Amino acid sequence: MKKFLVILGIVVAVLLILGYIFRGALQVGVGLYMMQPDAGFAETTPPQQPDYTLASNWAALPNRDDVADRIPIANTAALQSAASVDVFYVHPTTLLGGAGWNQALDDEEINQRTDYSTIMGQASAFNACCRVYAPRYRQATLLSFFSPQGDGGDALELAYGDVVQAFRFYIDHYNDGRPFILAGHSQGGFHLDKLLGDEIAGTPLQDKLVAAYPIGYYIDDSNGIPVCQSAEQTGCQATWNTLSLEARSGGPADSICVNPLNWSANGEHAGFEENLGSVSFRRNQGIEDNYPDVELGVVDAQCRDGALRISEIRSKNYDGYFITEGNYHIYDYSFFYMNIRQNAVARSNAYLAKK
Repeated sequence: MKKFLVILGIVVAVLLILGYIFRGALQVGVGLYMMQPDAGFAETTPPQQPDYTLASNWAALPNRDDVADRIPIANTAALQSAASVDVFYVHPTTLLGGAGWNQALDDEEINQRTDYSTIMGQASAFNACCRVYAPRYRQATLLSFFSPQGDGGDALELAYGDVVQAFRFYIDHYNDGRPFILAGHSQGGFHLDKLLGDEIAGTPLQDKLVAAYPIGYYIDDSNGIPVCQSAEQTGCQATWNTLSLEARSGGPADSICVNPLNWSANGEHAGFEENLGSVSFRRNQGIEDNYPDVELGVVDAQCRDGALRISEIRSKNYDGYFITEGNYHIYDYSFFYMNIRQNAVARSNAYLAKK
């Protein structure tokens, strides 16, 4: 009996050690299982197609008060009403699970999650330069990115169709010939990469493109848009994926990486002093908006092996990570919020000065 207990103790100890070592993989596995839709894509009925004539199918419009108007308390007011440039912003994945592969646009819980996380925390970075247009779309569930050749690919294709439809509606009914910025994150960056190739590159609209920020997805320059090499270059694209120095990159080593602290793609390190301010918008008790101060010098940055590497986080407000430790995907905008905000203004002014 004693020998059995010793062996049992050893087995339990080994399992605990293995569980600790592979805790990230275990968490991912459990998470993916919990996200699994009830049936395959072909066996489900897609949610109703959006009608973009309805204001309710836009998360942000410049002629109304919405969370894209929010600003950090240390900054000046939003300037949408006086802006000469537009931004078309595509939000990242906020559908983390559920019965289907794509979001129903009347799901208010998901819409609120989208608004008070990504629209307020990302799209608002452009309200100093631009009128903000952000469509709701039948976004694909997060699990889609783990099965891109099967059900997930079908879900992403449906979502992309909505983005194209929304962009064409924006051009036909809202744009009125104005210059524009394209911006997004994660799933939004994925869709913008395709949109740039399908709808912008090689068309008259390319002359109206101030810049593109398809952030948070590993892409190359095959969409036909040049990579930004300086802070005031126009007609170019800038993107990055934020990781620690030690974290394993999730994309090819030749993926586009433009450093948002110096707007260079040559791998030059940018120090903490070049970070104009990180902003972590949070929702206070699920009701009121909480505007934190801008925090200077939270991270440094350097492009390396197709990813944006940071050496340290000098703040307690950014203690999470995405799926695996050292992956700061969720802070791709937050870490560099004020640099993005300033750069969007600089590129807009540079574009307007040439016209």
